[in-house]
Amino acid sequence: MTASSPKNSDRSSHAPLTRTELLALPAIVDLQTAARAFDLGRTKAYDLARTGQFPCRVLRINNAYRVPTAELLRVLGINEDADSTDEESAR
Repeated sequence: MTASSPKNSDRSSHAPLTRTELLALPAIVDLQTAARAFDLGRTKAYDLARTGQFPCRVLRINNAYRVPTAELLRVLGINEDADSTDEESAR
């Protein structure tokens, strides 16, 4: 059963990002982080970025792909302001 423990911890690091995690992201993230938001694997994400088909805008900076968090949130339909408004109206 020890063999399943590392799998479970690996699986959680590749799980899709939650709304809270998405809203806490810095201004620009790496491609793998953006891929997690879309529940995409690493290989698929790089294939999509290389062919210009990633679900949101991808920046190529030297040898690295970067994704603006604002673009990521926009494509996912997550409004940062709505989070605080929803909490206030729920009270």
